Amino acid sequence: MPPELPAGGAARAFGLDEGLSLENERQLVERARWGEADAVGRLYDVYVSQVYRYCLGRVRNPSDAEDLTEEIFLKVIGAIEGFEWRTLGSDQGSSERSPFRSWVFRIAHNHVVSFHRRAAARGTSAELTETLRDDRRGPQELAETRIAIQEVMDAVRQLPDAQRDVILLRFVSGLSVAETADVLEKQQTNVKVLQHKGIQRLKRMFEAVEAAVEPVSLQRFRRR
Repeated sequence: MPPELPAGGAARAFGLDEGLSLENERQLVERARWGEADAVGRLYDVYVSQVYRYCLGRVRNPSDAEDLTEEIFLKVIGAIEGFEWRTLGSDQGSSERSPFRSWVFRIAHNHVVSFHRRAAARGTSAELTETLRDDRRGPQELAETRIAIQEVMDAVRQLPDAQRDVILLRFVSGLSVAETADVLEKQQTNVKVLQHKGIQRLKRMFEAVEAAVEPVSLQRFRRR
């Protein structure tokens, strides 16, 4: 059975980076607003993997996800001069979370929504293939983890849109409840409810799969 989502281990399973401290990020954002290429590059390095994984969860096709990620960062770079740092509410007693990360993922979310609208207008659909890479792990562990992640991602795509978006932002991209609420323009309470419903639905999916597989396995065993 794939690993449970609601924990820090879920983010680690997807290879997420802890990123920058809030103060360091704020300094980088300010420098990037003034056009410093090094600061822009550092922010890109911190967020590119998270944005890519979010896009992959929404479009399934790695090539489309890569293209969307690049387009999103072009939008981020083009608009960063107008970004204003603001206080973002905390959740569950945690420290303040990043308003910049919320801003980046709001751009990502809106861009992916536009992508799906264009695809629907063309009558096209995304391919079902996907790969998730993590060069820091050994081949055997990587193969096993990739299978588990693919199973989770396949299940997440079957969730209702609102639940899917919350699960992807929270556990695939590593956003906090406050950041997720800001991205989706929802109340934190609504995000928590959608998160709970999404997790419960995923658990029922996996339980149904296990219930269907086990009788077959036992039947084969009894025949021997």
